[in-house]
Amino acid sequence: MQKLTRIVILTVALLMISGCNYFSVYKRDLPQGNLVNKGMVEQLQPGMSRQQVVNLMGSPLLEAPFDTNEWDYVYRLDKAYGGVEQRRVTLTFQGDRLARIDREGDISSDIRLPADQGVGPSVEGVANEREAPIDNVTPDRP
Repeated sequence: MQKLTRIVILTVALLMISGCNYFSVYKRDLPQGNLVNKGMVEQLQPGMSRQQVVNLMGSPLLEAPFDTNEWDYVYRLDKAYGGVEQRRVTLTFQGDRLARIDREGDISSDIRLPADQGVGPSVEGVANEREAPIDNVTPDRP
């Protein structure tokens, strides 16, 4: 009987600590797509060329496969401990000129992104120094 009691207690203890979502798991914000902010969208004007739009907004995330006159800039931020924020700007061209701008989502406020901390988690006690990038183009000898 004691052996059975020990097995049951051990099984319950293992289930409690093995990921039954009793202890919280670390989550992080997950940004995806083209960053679309208020300043970019305000600078868009009908009559701009495709190259001017690319210089301002970057290359589009989606181009309609059968209609090259429509570009979509989609940004989705899945907040770790909150909801999902999505923004979409659809640009329609006539020839080489921007004809129409359609907006979806709340573009009136800017999204605050965390500062780039590099790859992986931060380590306590280690200075946050960045090394100079390696120049692979220039040979080491004169």
